[in-house]
Amino acid sequence: MTEDAAGDRLTRRQLVGRTMALGGALAFASLPAGPAEATPRTTGRHPALRHGSPERAGLLPRHLDQLVADAEAFLAPSPNHPWYAGAVLLAGRGSTVALHRPIGMAVRYAAYDEQTDTGVEFPASEQIRMSEDTVFDLASVSKLFTSILAVQQLERGALELEGRVAAYLPEFARAGKQGVTIRQLLTHTSGFRAWIPLYNAPSREEKLELIWNQAPLNPPGTKYLYSDLNLISLQLVLEKITGLPLDTQLRERITAPLGMHRTRYNPPASWKPAIAATEDARAPWSGLDRGLVWGEVHDENAYSLGGVAGHAGVFSSAWDLAVLGRTLLNGGAYGRARILSPASVELMFTDFNTAFPGDEHGLGFELYQHWYMGAMATPRTAGHTGFTGTSLVLDPTTDSFLVVLGNSVHPVRSWRSGSAPRVAAANNLARAVPVRPRHGRTAWFSGMASATTATLTLPPLATTARSRLRCALWWDTEPQSDVLVLESSADGGTTWQPVPFMTATPDGTAHEHQTGSVTGWSGRVWQRLSADLPAAPALVLRWRYTTDRLYTGRGAYVDGLTVRGTDGTAFDETRPADAARIEAVGWTASTN
Repeated sequence: MTEDAAGDRLTRRQLVGRTMALGGALAFASLPAGPAEATPRTTGRHPALRHGSPERAGLLPRHLDQLVADAEAFLAPSPNHPWYAGAVLLAGRGSTVALHRPIGMAVRYAAYDEQTDTGVEFPASEQIRMSEDTVFDLASVSKLFTSILAVQQLERGALELEGRVAAYLPEFARAGKQGVTIRQLLTHTSGFRAWIPLYNAPSREEKLELIWNQAPLNPPGTKYLYSDLNLISLQLVLEKITGLPLDTQLRERITAPLGMHRTRYNPPASWKPAIAATEDARAPWSGLDRGLVWGEVHDENAYSLGGVAGHAGVFSSAWDLAVLGRTLLNGGAYGRARILSPASVELMFTDFNTAFPGDEHGLGFELYQHWYMGAMATPRTAGHTGFTGTSLVLDPTTDSFLVVLGNSVHPVRSWRSGSAPRVAAANNLARAVPVRPRHGRTAWFSGMASATTATLTLPPLATTARSRLRCALWWDTEPQSDVLVLESSADGGTTWQPVPFMTATPDGTAHEHQTGSVTGWSGRVWQRLSADLPAAPALVLRWRYTTDRLYTGRGAYVDGLTVRGTDGTAFDETRPADAARIEAVGWTASTN
């Protein structure tokens, strides 16, 4: 269902440029092109996951506690029905899993009563609570596995990124699709519509005919449109070039080497008591009348394809998904197994959709999506969601990872909308990564509230033409929507004017901010700020942070505020008397 590098390392944009310059064929010096390998390579040992305390992970415990509390709130009506019957939450940083918590029920409802819009519960003795090891239908998170398998073939030379799909599948060229490339399938820019009901076709051959004859809605490469058909087509390519069904590829090239023993297509019947149930699938909300779906894939098209599909069908547990995430954050290796080269992982975290702002996308991975990544979102944050209520978010900047697995279509898909639980969990994990003050023991923090205006105001100061504000500034906001502004007033606050300023990163790179404002991504590092101030007998300076009602970034921090001129220091935050005169509305003095 649709739902700066340093030294000899390439930046993400440079890597894209070089890839395109090579005509789409990936050239990895360490991996000569040749036939696909039967099994992944083994290497020296790389970090593997272990349970540990938040402190060991470099995380703040109180925010992980809040993550659980917020997640549990969605077990209650939100606003009319629970967002999920239950969930498994997993969060960590580095090699430490600092939170692994089941909440709610894995199996609660036997059916859905359409007339009363209520769930018909199993008897209490037959309901099953969530456990750490509960297995979930991942829905579209499955696309990540298909994408990894494709990138493996790219680095082995069996597949070309800019190669035409029709070169591998001649039938695919029908209906104007002859120019669609492998990259366009992986980045959802092929022009395919979101989905079609393949399940209505009685045979596999007839389902494939529907794909071959499907005309693009848009010329390939001209628009982003998320489509299940892209990954189904990629599955067909992979099966053609390897001679292996997708589930065999998954087992041999990803799950077995990584020890992901709770991850597979078509789980056996013996797994059923450990699997979270999904939907009471009946018309009109479902395309197929199947009753309670439990232990079988929920997605109708994947079900009709025998449970093995490029876009859906993988079942997994939170720990196994964390292993996958740790593997990618490790540069493609976990323990003694390597499934991808570091360059391949970098490619998956590279934005190929620069022509479609807001729809940033690597090879298979979505990037920089605040709508479910919340404050974890950065230009390098990668992840994916699944229709059943699942998600994986990886933030290379802080080396942190988040898994939220919920059965949000249990008992019916109409009970939930949006991604509020995912956003809440991501916000809390982002807040759990401390930002240490640049000077002293505390820094001013804007907070992360939506639909607010927070102000940090200095007392009236006598300034001259040579007066200058200096401070340290850290910001990470939702681009364009949430803005931090430095402004001044010479009439007691009746009118305000923006104050242009300069910032410099730790390496000395300077940036001008002529509008007196910042928004978006700053690299999550402290920057030195300086601003020339207008002359006035009683100039008031303030920072104003404004957020919209939807999503927020990690917020803003200000530290070490000073105003100096030819007449000496007019204001110094380190002086207790001056600090006491700062008026903070919405801002707090924070130690992290």
